[in-house]
Parts: sequence; C-alpha cells; structure tokens
Amino acid sequence: MTDTNEMAQRCFLVTGASSGIGLAIARRLVADGHDVVGIARDFSKTAYSHERFQAVVADLADLETLPDRLQRLLADHPDISGAVLCAGRGHFGNLEEFSYAQIRELVDLNLISQIYFARALLPHFKRLECSDLVLLGSEAALSGGRKGAVYCATKFALRGLAQALREECARRGVRVTLINPGMVHTPFFDQLSFRPGGSPENFVLPEDVASAVSLVVNARPGTVYDEINLSPLKRVIDFG
Repeated sequence: MTDTNEMAQRCFLVTGASSGIGLAIARRLVADGHDVVGIARDFSKTAYSHERFQAVVADLADLETLPDRLQRLLADHPDISGAVLCAGRGHFGNLEEFSYAQIRELVDLNLISQIYFARALLPHFKRLECSDLVLLGSEAALSGGRKGAVYCATKFALRGLAQALREECARRGVRVTLINPGMVHTPFFDQLSFRPGGSPENFVLPEDVASAVSLVVNARPGTVYDEINLSPLKRVIDFG
C-alpha cells in the first residue's frame, strides 16, 4: 500500500471550511500534504492557519453572484483537482412551520449551491487525468425523519445528484463520492432544539469524517468509494 505522504501533492477546494466538518477536512488534507482553498462566509472565528491553507470568503447562499465567483476562483487556482462540498445548515420542524422563504433558503444552500459548484468544476475536472468530487450528504439522505421534511428532501436530492454524476463522469476520470455522516459533534446543533447524546458512543467526530475523505481522495486512481455511511455506535438524541 502506498503511504499517504508519498502521494502526489494536490490542491483541493473545501466549502464550509471555517468550522466543524469542513475545517476538520481542510486540516486533514493539509496534514496529508495537499494544498487547500477553503471557502466560508466568515472566517473571523477560525484560528487555524497554515501555509498550505488559503481562506476565501464567499456567501454560497448568494446564487446570483456564485457562478461568477466560481469562475474567478478557478482562474485563480487552476491547479484545483478535487473538491469537498461541506457547506450547509439544518432547519427542522413540521412543514407548515416553515415560511416559503425559509424553504427556499434551505434548498438554495443545501442543494442548489452544490449543483452550481459541480456545474462550474466538472468541465475543469474532466480535462484532468484524475479528479475528485466529494459531496457531504447525511443520514437524512437514507431515510426520512419526523420534522425533517425539507432537510431530508435536500439530502435525498444530493444523493441522487451524486449517483447521476458518478455515471456521467467515470469515463472522464472524475471520481464522485457521497459521504453520509450520522450526528456529528459540531456547532451544527448550536441553534437547534436537539443534539446527540453526551457519550462518545452517541456521535461521530468531524475528524472521523475527515478520515473518510482522506481515504477517498488518496485512494488508487482506479478505485472509487461510491458512498460511505458513518454512524455513531449508539444513537441517542437529547432534546431541549
């Protein structure tokens, strides 16, 4: 088996890179010897810095300007050969509790912005010998849950996107992977009315997801991990 440190240095784009899963993935890829262009709306509370890590501030929910931002990003970083799309947020409740604007906002960020990124990146990736598009899904992409109609809808759709792109891109050397974590111990739950239980057996760590991404992107070019599901050993949810 080839040691990670012996693999060719690459440049990866990581969204949601200011905290949580995205930041853990950025740090792991840097530790693996790769360069990372991290994108997030706000890096003011991010203490991480490294010569291989470049922070780019962008609001992915601003779909009107996103295509132009992505075009400029690729022009500035033509060496990008992989992307890990982590940006997203949770909003839960019975469907009738959502305003129409809230539905649109969640779908735009969790799904449409991911499609925009894939649309911008794939022409570039298809010109390379090998490239990676990694989408961060969720256990909510596997089964619908109470009070999760809109969130689950975005994640189910993201899973369909990954499966379709896997078929579309394989002949051009683009590896497409979907990673579905269960409840991850991150600030994702800070504004929600529930969270994983307090025992280490009740949650996945961001570093666990980062390890899965490292496995995917550092694999032999002819091998693709189509879908990876990560779950806590014991599923416990605390409410309130």
